[in-house]
Amino acid sequence: MQELEILGQLALALVLGTLIGIEREFARKSAGMRTYALVSMGAALFCIIPQLAFKVGVGAFDPSRVLSQVVLGIGFIGAGVIIFQKSRVRGLTTAASLWTTAAIGAAVGYKLYNLAVYSTLLVLLILVVFYSIEKKFLNKEPIEEDLN
Repeated sequence: MQELEILGQLALALVLGTLIGIEREFARKSAGMRTYALVSMGAALFCIIPQLAFKVGVGAFDPSRVLSQVVLGIGFIGAGVIIFQKSRVRGLTTAASLWTTAAIGAAVGYKLYNLAVYSTLLVLLILVVFYSIEKKFLNKEPIEEDLN
């Protein structure tokens, strides 16, 4: 039952972030549906991981302290990916997906494999399916380019 609740939490975060992102899309802002969905789901994942890690007993340390440093560190990396060029912001979805991927990596590090796999599937849904939705239904060419 707990696993279903967690999957529901991640899905709800994805849906809520998407709703906000859709509004931003209609407002023609550079951070849109995929970016907001990733950030919302990533934040939920960062909150769920320490709760589960405490329950399974990952050791004699505070797993939330480790995660807080991951969140800060990936924030610096994400900021480096975002660039402002010719009145356009580029790299937001890349930064958000890096941030969420860090949470997935932390989940794997705490042996929360199901959480990591489900989150990865949701990230792929956001990046692949939502991209198609943006192009087809919002008549929007992507503002940002993938900055490998």
